[in-house]
Amino acid sequence: MANTTSPLTDTEIRQAKAKEKEYNLGDGKGLLLRIKPNGSKLWLFNYQRPYTKKRAVLSIGSYPEVSLKQARSARLKYRELLSQDIDPKDYKLEQEAKAKEAITNTFEHVANLWLESKRDTITENHFNKIKRSLEKDIFPGLGKQPVSKLKATSFITLLRPIEAKGSLETVKRLSQRINNVMNYAVNYGLIEANPAQAIGEVFKKPKKKHYPTLKPEQLPELMKALNTASIQLQTRCLIEWQLHTITRPSEASGAEWSEIDFKQKTWTIPAERMKKRIEHVIPLSNQAMKLLEIMKSISGKRKHIFSSTKNPRKPMSSSTANVALKRMGFDGVLVSHGLRALASTTLNEQGFDSDVIEACLAHIDKNEVRKAYNRATYLGRRTKVMTWWSDHIECASQGNLSLTGSQGLSLIK
Repeated sequence: MANTTSPLTDTEIRQAKAKEKEYNLGDGKGLLLRIKPNGSKLWLFNYQRPYTKKRAVLSIGSYPEVSLKQARSARLKYRELLSQDIDPKDYKLEQEAKAKEAITNTFEHVANLWLESKRDTITENHFNKIKRSLEKDIFPGLGKQPVSKLKATSFITLLRPIEAKGSLETVKRLSQRINNVMNYAVNYGLIEANPAQAIGEVFKKPKKKHYPTLKPEQLPELMKALNTASIQLQTRCLIEWQLHTITRPSEASGAEWSEIDFKQKTWTIPAERMKKRIEHVIPLSNQAMKLLEIMKSISGKRKHIFSSTKNPRKPMSSSTANVALKRMGFDGVLVSHGLRALASTTLNEQGFDSDVIEACLAHIDKNEVRKAYNRATYLGRRTKVMTWWSDHIECASQGNLSLTGSQGLSLIK
C-alpha cells in the first residue's frame, strides 16, 4: 500500500519544536515545512523539473508570515505551472525580474529614452524645449512612478490644474508628449497598452492661434519703423535677413559664415538646424548678399554671422528680433515668425506657384515622390521668387533708406 502524507494543521505547525538538526514536516503534493535548529520555519516546494526530471526545491516563504493556507495556494499555482511544463523556479525568477524592471522603468526614465530616440529627428532647440516642459510639468508629479502603474486618471489629474489656469495649448502639448512616451513604452515591451492614448479628449480644446503678422500693404510701415528704430545695427540686419530669406527665427539667428557659398550665392542650412531635419538650400538675392557685406565688418572673423554681443562665440538669441519688434511698437501685432506669413501671403497674392512658395518656406510635402521631385527642381524657380521678394521689400523701403541698397524700385509683376 502506498504511503500517504497527512495534511498539516495550524496547531501542529505552531507546536513543532526545533531540534539539533533541521527536519521537514510534509503537507503532501510537494509542500514541506522545514524546521531549523534556531526555531525558524520555512515553507518549501519540492518538485521534479520539467524535461530534465531532476529534483528541485523552491522557497515559498517563512511561517507565520506565510500561512498554511497561503503556502497551499502557492503549491497549487506551482503544480498548475508544472502541468504546462513550466518550471516554477524559472517562473518566479521571471516575475521578480519583471517587478524589478517595473520599478526601474519609471515615467521619467522612459521619457528620457523616448526623447533620446528623437534627438536625430528634431532640432536641438526643440529637444531642449520638450525636455524642459517634461521636467517642469510632468516629472515632479509622476516622474518616479513606474509606467506599468500609471493610468489615464494619473495624467488627467496632473494636467487639470494647468487646464484650470487657461493654459490649454500647454495641456495639448503635454498630452501629446505623454502619449508619445507611453507609446514608446508599449513598443519597448514595458506595458501592454497605452492608457494615455485618448487623454487629450477630456480637456478643453485651445483656439487655433496664428503668429501675429502684418498685411502685405503694411510692409512699408515695417521698413520705416526699422529705419527709425533705436536698435543695434546687427539686430536690424538680423530682422532684414530673416525677412529676405523667409527663414524661421532660430534658423536666421543661428546662421554661420561656413554655410554661405558666396560664389553660388546660396545659404545651406544643415539638417540638424532645420525643424524637419532636412537640409535647406536658400538662393540669396543681391539684397541678402548686401546684408552679409554689412555683417562681415561686424562678425566676419567669428563663427556666427549674427553673434551674441555678450558671448561672441554664440549666436544671437532667436528672441532678439521679437524684443526689437516690441520696442518698435509691434507688440501683439507682429512677431519675427510672422515675417514668414507676411512673405507667404504676399507671394500667393502675386500669383506665384504655391508649391514653390512652400519650398521657399521649407515646408515638407507629405507625398514622398513629390517631395523628392520638388527638392530636385525648384531651386531655379525659387531663385526667381526670392529675387522678386527682395526687390519688393526694397521697393517698400522707398524713402526709408533700406540697408540693402537703392530706392525707387518698381514692383515686379
